[in-house]
Amino acid sequence: MSGFDFTGKRVVVAGGSRGIGRSTAIAFARAGARVSICARSQGPLDATLAELGAGAHAKACDLGDKAQVTAYVEEAAQVLGGIDILVNNASGFGSTDTEEGWEASLNVDVLATTRASRTAVPHMKAGGAIVNISSISGYRSSLRTPAYAAVKALLINFTQSQAAALAKQGIRVNGVAPGSIEFPGGSWEQRKTSQPELYNRVLGSIPFGRLGTPEEVANVVLFLSSDLAGWVTGHTVVVDGGQLLG
Repeated sequence: MSGFDFTGKRVVVAGGSRGIGRSTAIAFARAGARVSICARSQGPLDATLAELGAGAHAKACDLGDKAQVTAYVEEAAQVLGGIDILVNNASGFGSTDTEEGWEASLNVDVLATTRASRTAVPHMKAGGAIVNISSISGYRSSLRTPAYAAVKALLINFTQSQAAALAKQGIRVNGVAPGSIEFPGGSWEQRKTSQPELYNRVLGSIPFGRLGTPEEVANVVLFLSSDLAGWVTGHTVVVDGGQLLG
């Protein structure tokens, strides 16, 4: 149990079939919310849907495609009967300083966030909340993933602007910036064998001596979405076990 009560709340998690998105969706469902998720891959989407319980909704969606994003959020709002909480979690993981890297990062990390938010807000009422998933990469330069780091920094700034714009409607907007998160099938688990030097270097930079888990990020998303954070808006909370301290 998460310790939160979201009974009666309607939650949309854009990018909710794996990792942080999956753990967030399941945590909301276990706390009593009705949840909708989307992702590109049907298999993981179906597997996560099965864990969300009665009343949950899922739809295959390419979050880099404007029409698909808006259609998904509209459908989720209709199925759920409205939207109370939106979590913008998807990433294109366009890390390289190339046309392809920038296009993937901008289309998914940035434009999917703005498009999903723009579509969801008319279905939200005062007391609603949006949480944008950024990264600690957005707080520092990166030679390895320059495009990814830049768009995550953009999301941190956009979260502030979005919070200011929606405050008069009673909608709070916050962000979460995870550090390196490890889960089955995720990029860091893969790097443990494919890039052990990189993995061990990152592991050594974390004071607690381990990578984070998706559940630890999900807990902060639920807090920011809850009434306990009712006077918190425009902030991005770092969840990294002290990784930025190194």
